[in-house]
Formats: sequence, structure tokens, C-alpha cells
Amino acid sequence: MSKSTPKGHLHPMSQIIREIETIFADIGFEVALGPELETEFYNFDALNIPAGHPARGMQDTFWIKPAKKQEGKAAEKLVLRTHTSPVQIRYMQSHKPPFKIIVPGKVYRNEATDATHEAQFYQLEGLYIDKKVSMAELKGTMEYFFKKLFGDDVKLRFRPSYFPFVEPGVEADIFFKGRWLEVMGAGLVHANVLKMAGLDPEEWSGFAFGGGIDRLLMIKYGVDDIRQIYSGDLRFVNQF
Repeated sequence: MSKSTPKGHLHPMSQIIREIETIFADIGFEVALGPELETEFYNFDALNIPAGHPARGMQDTFWIKPAKKQEGKAAEKLVLRTHTSPVQIRYMQSHKPPFKIIVPGKVYRNEATDATHEAQFYQLEGLYIDKKVSMAELKGTMEYFFKKLFGDDVKLRFRPSYFPFVEPGVEADIFFKGRWLEVMGAGLVHANVLKMAGLDPEEWSGFAFGGGIDRLLMIKYGVDDIRQIYSGDLRFVNQF
């Protein structure tokens, strides 16, 4: 009598990424990917993050020592990307607008690990470039997404905030299971970012948003410790 072969099981992170991709595909967003080992230019400079910005400090960024020096010039500085936003620049440089993309991917931060923070985690980036893009379109897109992911009872609100790569910038909160939760940053793409990507801000505009997929997973499934997601414990994985 032979035993049946156990079936494979998708990790909850894979499951929620697939769900997110399906939700956005229904409203015309394509998936874009980029390298996890990035240059200083794409990770910071092109995103309007000046040289003295705290995000460049060692407390936040894993800087990578170049394999070898380039003859006659300083080697380009490399980092483990701190966000998925560099893919925005790469995509804008290689594609003609209008377009809509999402970027699900792994990012890295040089910080202590606890129940809500990890040195590596997954982030979701969104970008829409067209003519005369508005904050109303941004809010409508995000509201659609959160209702599809968490249910029709979810409410969305924007609070003014600052991010170097958008202007104006907002924090996006959702009202879920009786409380407000901060989930993403967003805003209209800064004119300097459009210029660095080779687009004329007089002709093109856009919105962008970004946040942790781990955070969305924890909210959706009631996970109280981010470290469980990466524990490799099948007792955790097989619940999903």
C-alpha cells in the first residue's frame, strides 16, 4: 500500500502577491521588476533624495563594496535597494507613456528586527504616468485596491506627508476592523523625478504609491509578528 505524495503549498507571501497582481491587472496595471542590487543613482539620486538625506545613512542602508575599481574613475556605489522605487526610474527610461505598473519585490533596510520590523521585507510599488493625472485618480485607485483586498467595508483616508519623490505627498490609512491603520505612502510624481527619468513634466504627470506587502499580509490574516513570515515553520505556512 503506497502513501500519497504530499502536495506543495504556496507561501502566504506568494499567495498575497498573486492576489495583488490580479487585482491590479483588472484595472490595467502590468507587473514590472528590477534588480535588488542597485546603484546609488537609481536608489537615491534619480528619486530626488539629496546627498545629505538621512535615508543614505548606514542606519538605513546596506552599502555594498564594489568588486573592483574602475580604471580612471571612482567605482559606482552599490546598495541593496531600500525600496522598490528605483524600478519606477528604470521603467520610465525604457518605456513610452502612458503606462501603469506595479512592482512587488524584496527590499532591505539596515535596522533591528522586532515584531514589526525586518532587515528584509517585501514592498509594493505603484506608478501611473499619463497626461493630467490627479490626486482623485490616485485615491480612487487605492480605494479600489484596498476594498478588493480587505473587503467593501474598508475606508481610506489621506493625511499630508513628505516624501522626496512626490509632491504633494500623503500617508494612506485604512479603517479596518474598528481602527485606522497606516499602510502606504503616496503622491503625485515629483517634477524632478520625471526629469531624471527623461520625461518632460510639462507634458507628463503621474502618481505613485508604495508600502510593505508584509504589513498588508499581517493585517489581512491577523499575523502579529513579522518574523513568523520568514521563520520557515510549516505550522505557520500551512495555515494559509
